[in-house]
Amino acid sequence: MNRREVLGAIAGLAVAGRIPAETGSFGEPRAFADDTSDSGMIYRNFGKTGEKVSVIGLGGFHIGIQSDLQESVHIIRFAIDHGITFMDNCWDYNNGESERRMGQGLREGYRQKVFLMTKYDGRTKAAAAKQIDESLQRLQTDHIDLIQYHENIRLEDPDRYFAEGGAHEAVLAAKRAGKIRT
Repeated sequence: MNRREVLGAIAGLAVAGRIPAETGSFGEPRAFADDTSDSGMIYRNFGKTGEKVSVIGLGGFHIGIQSDLQESVHIIRFAIDHGITFMDNCWDYNNGESERRMGQGLREGYRQKVFLMTKYDGRTKAAAAKQIDESLQRLQTDHIDLIQYHENIRLEDPDRYFAEGGAHEAVLAAKRAGKIRT
């Protein structure tokens, strides 16, 4: 099975309502999702945020590799126009080009239609704050709906993240400033 066939099968399962919604507190599957759009896209509650997001998201890494910026913008807007609302990205995908292109694609009212997520991997407060601000600039938005710590790969990373002067302080400051929602 090639990549296109796998994605088609996943999309088919999602549209058919066969992918179970999140599990309950003891791991039991909850009812199947039934919140669908006219296009057949299924939406689920995103944790405790109160937001509903599409079960299929658009990954930002691939947005930065087209030879033509307009092709990237077309892909982003086509996805949104067909019900995809979860946009994933990272500050360093394609040296920031993926976020720049996502920012271009989200202009002209498209930003208001999506739940925008990006990642950072700065280990210190200063490095993380800089990456967050750079992401906001490239994404051409005043806030990010969800930010995640990326590449938590070294044994000492969690300790550094939560240490005094660590990246977590930058995230909390950005959240207080309204730059990050979740």
